[in-house]
Amino acid sequence: HKTRTMATHCMGGNTLKVPMRLHKENRERLLGRFKDAPTKSLIFLKGGEEKAINDSDIDELFKQESNFQYLFGVREPGCYGVVDVATHKAILFMPRPNPAYQAILGKIQPPSYYEARYELDKVMYNDEIPAYVDSYDPDVIYTLRGINSDSGIVLKEATFEGIEKHRVDSGKLYRDIYECRLTKSPAEIEVMRYVIHASAEAHKSVMRTTRPGMMEYQLESTFLHHIYFNSGCRTVGYTPICGSGPNSAVLHYGHAGKPNDRQMEDGDMVLVDMGGEYHCYDGDITTTFPVNGKFTPDQKGIYESVLTTLRTIEANMKPGVSWPDMHHLANRTICECLKKLGLLQGDVEEMQKVHIGALFMPHGLGHLLGLDTHDVGGYPRGTKRFTEPGISRLRCVRKLEPGMILTVEPGIYFNTFLLEPAFENPEQAKFLVKEKLLRFMNFGGVRLEDNVLVTPTGAENLVDVPRTVSEVETFMAAK
Repeated sequence: HKTRTMATHCMGGNTLKVPMRLHKENRERLLGRFKDAPTKSLIFLKGGEEKAINDSDIDELFKQESNFQYLFGVREPGCYGVVDVATHKAILFMPRPNPAYQAILGKIQPPSYYEARYELDKVMYNDEIPAYVDSYDPDVIYTLRGINSDSGIVLKEATFEGIEKHRVDSGKLYRDIYECRLTKSPAEIEVMRYVIHASAEAHKSVMRTTRPGMMEYQLESTFLHHIYFNSGCRTVGYTPICGSGPNSAVLHYGHAGKPNDRQMEDGDMVLVDMGGEYHCYDGDITTTFPVNGKFTPDQKGIYESVLTTLRTIEANMKPGVSWPDMHHLANRTICECLKKLGLLQGDVEEMQKVHIGALFMPHGLGHLLGLDTHDVGGYPRGTKRFTEPGISRLRCVRKLEPGMILTVEPGIYFNTFLLEPAFENPEQAKFLVKEKLLRFMNFGGVRLEDNVLVTPTGAENLVDVPRTVSEVETFMAAK
């Protein structure tokens, strides 16, 4: 009798071994929401497909569809998955391999290889799906279809030739799997700890090597190399943002039209927002620091205002707390800090009525984090987005629950296209000290972003990077 070796995902070396039982636990969690389903029911979903770059025969680097990853943890593209609601068995269907491709893609492995690799009950080929389903003759097939609340993109459900002969429910699975992904299991939290720690170490490498005269993209390059070379993170969860000087006020700087291509100058601040990805789970961290390693008085004032806001939110996070309430608290704290710096005047509560905070933080406080950088589940069925400035971009309206991981990312930015109209608006202008604010118009912005786990009694910050002014200056001085 041979003992079966526990299957894991690992990039080798000292990288994390992720047990495949993580995905079995996820399937069991989902099946807990199907106790009232008909006995002969199948959950049926489709994995991601390889995509060609434009019309070429070169493919983009493949990333698994997140819901499929959640349930199966499979690296390969073009797959389908079935979970038997009655027996809890998991069956993977894969593209039938072409023997002629072995010289290009490597040795063809039999289905038994993938059964062991992913700890699945059975592996078959895609062309066997119709016969399998017909022989099972399910009372209902649950497919995955819905609209992502952030992107508005419709996730199209899996299908096969002859599916129209069967009863199909395309709504329940989408709602239930998003509720499951909302909070993380202990095994998932371990993966998140790993990728967040790896991301933090890469951020520290960037901070340690930054100097005036470097290009922004060199910071991006340093991060990408460090997190792959040291932690096996081949990909990142989103396009890296390395905005220096005035570019630090551009929330998603680094896109194709602005590809982190400015030369950093002595006296600049640089905002670095990057996160690694491991086994499709993402980190998402932002640091902001002076390129030369020393804060000016103005830089210190704005930076410490953002840090005060960050720490205030984290101290108030615990189960049952409303995330929109935390966004409002961040806005009030930012206004209080800017008033202390002499940039705002008047009653802070009155400022909230005319959305002064949104002039300086025109984005949401943070979002759920997991298999997607902007992870799913932030808007439960029946809820609507806020319409007011700033909070309209909040990606989560939930009350906090143990096991949630969220980003906390307050910021203060000086954008002329927001402040100049406010100077002309009497309801807002009375709170703005214009002559002092004009001095900051080329300042850019500061954002500080932690990744925070909600615990049964409070919250745990999973990010370990220099944060106080003293910590940043001391760390950068030790280059």
